[in-house]
Amino acid sequence: MTKNLQQLDRVVIRIAGDSGDGMQLTGDRFTQETALFGNDLATFPNFPAEIRAPQGTLAGVSSFQLHFADHDILTPGDRPDVLVAMNPAALKANLADLPKGATLIVDTHDFTTRALARIGWGSNPLEDGTLEGFHVHAVDLTQMTLDALENTALSRKDAGRSKNMFALGLLCWMYSRPTEGTLAFIARKFAAQPEIAEANTVAFKAGYHFGETTEAFAVSYEIKPARLHAGTYRNITGNTALAYGLIAASRRSGRPLFLGA
Repeated sequence: MTKNLQQLDRVVIRIAGDSGDGMQLTGDRFTQETALFGNDLATFPNFPAEIRAPQGTLAGVSSFQLHFADHDILTPGDRPDVLVAMNPAALKANLADLPKGATLIVDTHDFTTRALARIGWGSNPLEDGTLEGFHVHAVDLTQMTLDALENTALSRKDAGRSKNMFALGLLCWMYSRPTEGTLAFIARKFAAQPEIAEANTVAFKAGYHFGETTEAFAVSYEIKPARLHAGTYRNITGNTALAYGLIAASRRSGRPLFLGA
């Protein structure tokens, strides 16, 4: 199948799901590959305020937003161009932030009457016109992950936990991200659990190959590396950056810095 490659100068992607779905890990890995590719970027991780919120509820939604470009950028972006929603709650919690024309990749696996009622939806938004004006890819990511892992020794529940890697593989194909770093990361992180390492590797590759072969995703995108000043760059959080700034100010001013908690 012939696929089209479209050039973009920037894109904002938000990945959202239950706090136990691995959204932060997925976003972090996509960020690492994007940084190694040479794009300028900014991220915004968003954790649920409620501790151990019930699964499938609005209070338990976790998300990770990444803005990357072929030029210098200063913010993680205001409104996502792409939302990956791993369940109904993730879709409802983030839908109002999307501009018309945005792309939605929705895992349809949990769009049951019971799950929809839990978050106050009386009908299925994938079928009732709620998503009119968006580019919607309704895909059962969970079931495709289970199918990809059917020959492994994992239980159905454990296999389903790799759906975030399937989604990551699909995103890496869509935005022409390298894959070697993520495959090496999986091998390192789960070195003591070879069956988990294998499952995540298989799921990641399955997501990538799904993007390559399905007619549903006829276009992939490329954001070329940014022209950045030569130097050493590192990926740090805002808290770490603040700590570095305080230490630098203390050293340059000759004033002691009080460290407390």
